[in-house]
Amino acid sequence: MSALQVSGLAHRYDDTVVLHDVDLSLAPGEVHALVGFNGAGKSTLMRAVLGMIRPQGGAVRIDGVEVAHLDSAGWSRVGHLVDSPFVYPELTVRENLWAASRLHGVAASLARARADRILTDLELGPWAEHRGSTLSQGNRQRVGLGSALVHEPRLLVLDEPTSALDPAGVLLLRELLQARAASGVAVLVSSHHLDEVARVAGRVSVIRAGTIVGELDPHGVDLERAFFAMVHAADASRRRDTSR
Repeated sequence: MSALQVSGLAHRYDDTVVLHDVDLSLAPGEVHALVGFNGAGKSTLMRAVLGMIRPQGGAVRIDGVEVAHLDSAGWSRVGHLVDSPFVYPELTVRENLWAASRLHGVAASLARARADRILTDLELGPWAEHRGSTLSQGNRQRVGLGSALVHEPRLLVLDEPTSALDPAGVLLLRELLQARAASGVAVLVSSHHLDEVARVAGRVSVIRAGTIVGELDPHGVDLERAFFAMVHAADASRRRDTSR
């Protein structure tokens, strides 16, 4: 069974089509990257996957269950970071991670150990007792990622997760995602950085104007050239279709 199955997804805002007949699948242990320009539909697709918006067509299933019918136990197996990381400003980093684990259903007896593990994994130890309001943008991003990971989800949905991270943070995240995938976690990630997704993703889908236009070989020799060629071909095809 797929960890995530998106079928025929469609959505528009007023007269603007933002998703058109999107199909996407994600298997346990797979890292699947979405790449595309700003406004291509990456974030909208992820919001639909997470039930943040109700698409006007198609279906999203997590572990075979439609998102609209997923119960709290089902959502406890999902971790996500979409848009800006949410960090409680009055809580310390440790308390933020503890709260995130509890909100995702982790027992109180386990929550502190889970938070401590994330402090280590994301090298947040020196800031463990710092309040969220005092953190740099990069450390806020690490806390947001930690909150997505702390309850040990089986499906991760991460929108531009390397945003605001320094090179050390990018490397930590890459290693964490590879380790989680090796343990069977399914990961859907979006990025502008083709070189970075090539290091972590087994599949790379290109989204253009709300449509998945093809897949790139993450081990290809010139990923950027292949990306632009695919986008230009999709644009040319769309122009031909509209001129008929």
